[in-house]
Amino acid sequence: MFVLLLSCTMLFAQDSLHTDTLKKTREIGIIRETIRGFDRLQDEYIEPNHYEFTVMAQVTRTFESFTLSSNGQSIRLAPDSQTKIGPYFGWRWFFFGYTFDIKNIGFNQSGLRKEFDISIYSSQVGVDVFYRRTGNDYKIRDVKLGYGIDGRLFEGLPFAGVNVGITGVSAYYIFNHGRFSYPAAFSQSTCQKISCGSWLAGAGYTHNTLDMDYDELEQALNERMGGGITVDLDSGMMFKDIKYNDFIVSGGYAYNWVFAKNWLFCASGQLAACYKTSMGKVADEKHGFDFGKVYLDGIGRFGLVYNNTRWYVGASAILRTNHYHTSRFSANNIFGSFNAYIGYNFVLKKKYRKQKT
Repeated sequence: MFVLLLSCTMLFAQDSLHTDTLKKTREIGIIRETIRGFDRLQDEYIEPNHYEFTVMAQVTRTFESFTLSSNGQSIRLAPDSQTKIGPYFGWRWFFFGYTFDIKNIGFNQSGLRKEFDISIYSSQVGVDVFYRRTGNDYKIRDVKLGYGIDGRLFEGLPFAGVNVGITGVSAYYIFNHGRFSYPAAFSQSTCQKISCGSWLAGAGYTHNTLDMDYDELEQALNERMGGGITVDLDSGMMFKDIKYNDFIVSGGYAYNWVFAKNWLFCASGQLAACYKTSMGKVADEKHGFDFGKVYLDGIGRFGLVYNNTRWYVGASAILRTNHYHTSRFSANNIFGSFNAYIGYNFVLKKKYRKQKT
């Protein structure tokens, strides 16, 4: 009886173990198929990437401009355009890189502009995580302070009293992902073979900071004026700092034009509805203000690339707008970048190794 009971127990344990193994195998299969689905595409339209890894060198030219206005006064601030260079490394969906100001190479340098990006791309969706901090190298580009004051007098005047930062994450979905490849234009991980377009939809979140030293601004303006004339800024511009959050829903359209073998031009535009919620401090530090409204911002992307699956070279431009205003003041921010790059793919994937042999 003991032997029979022990045998039955062992058979039950083996059956249970076999059932658990089958269940885990099915679960792993579902996960694997889900992951593969993100890169499922139509080969007659898109050539998949043949390689596991890529290395790239990129030169980036950045542009940035802030316009602050209140009750008829306005001041436009912008740093000098910055040229950065940096290495990038990619593995399938993941692309990592760090760019350096060619005049100030280093990781930890206070007062300098810094930027760090991580991007994950697939045929269906993409995710961008970004961190950006300006330095204290802004200059006054245009001023409107009222009748009798010539704004050209202040052009190019250095002003170190403004600092801007942005940290965020965004994701987008490509509806026609089987035929249209967004990564072909902006991450070079596939090649578009036939011209095609797609609608895009996205969502994101950003945390923004804007610090202004209005005392330093008034002092700089008055020193440039000279002659005993005093510049009085409107009280709406006399804020100390603003910290605000953007909750973003976006939509748009992108088109890849294949105008020659291995050549591609892409144009993409998205309109973003942003709910901005914020709290700021006015100059006297005793009172604050807040706002929570929906604004429309825009994102434009353009890319030109040559890609023969082994080597690629190209250029891209990205332009973003960011608007917000309160009853006290309004601010418009435009920033973007132009990139030129060259890259090399290596380590063939298994199925392409078989084709080579």
